[in-house]
Amino acid sequence: MTDKLNNFINPKAKLGKSVSVEPFSFIDEDVEIGDNSWIGNNVTIYSGARIGKNVKIFPGAVISAIPQDLKFSGEKTTVEIGDNTTIRECATINRGTKDTKKTIIENDCLLMAYVHIAHDCIIKNNSIIVNAVQIGGHCVVAEHAIIGGGTVIHQFSKIGKHSMIAGGSIIRKDIPPYCKAGKYPLTYMGVNSIGLKRKGFQNSQINNIQEIYRILYLEGLNNSIAFIKISKEISDSKEKNEILNFINKSNRGLIKGLSD
Repeated sequence: MTDKLNNFINPKAKLGKSVSVEPFSFIDEDVEIGDNSWIGNNVTIYSGARIGKNVKIFPGAVISAIPQDLKFSGEKTTVEIGDNTTIRECATINRGTKDTKKTIIENDCLLMAYVHIAHDCIIKNNSIIVNAVQIGGHCVVAEHAIIGGGTVIHQFSKIGKHSMIAGGSIIRKDIPPYCKAGKYPLTYMGVNSIGLKRKGFQNSQINNIQEIYRILYLEGLNNSIAFIKISKEISDSKEKNEILNFINKSNRGLIKGLSD
């Protein structure tokens, strides 16, 4: 551990090997930081933070502050941040409430400047959250999602894997996997085919996904009828099962299509 001058590091905090803490940062008790992580200057890390290996936290970030939830009554909860994640300037991540007891940022994520992650959220592996995105409580952002800058996400919303959301969006409904979404009100804008190709998806897989969303969004069917038609007419695949499972578990409903 490299401990620069003018820090306050609680002696009960657990810092791994080769952790570097720059000047004027605060690390509370009941904090764990994994090996080779870097904590920039003027970072605040409160009790309940569980930070993995090779994490970079830039100046001004506040990690594991208590939830901005009037129902919070001081229960012991955590923020869990996975390995190789980068948290840029002035981002804020609140710890969980008694509902799930934790806020989770998984491995290899990038949270850019001024991002806010509220209590009980789950941000899954390899997600990119661009500058000033504001995420309400209990949201789930799945693997490899990219959320454009300045986007606001309503609490309890779900963002599917490999989706791409335009900057400045207002998200009040769930966004299925593999989609692009934009405009106002937020609308399905097609399959994220370029992103999928970059991740190694084959043309046959992408075509299969496009056929699913043609039925869901372009045939003028309600979601229940579209679900049945997709189940019967589209060949079985991992992507089909993921999309149908997402639709089936959506509590807030899905974003609309261009024809809706």
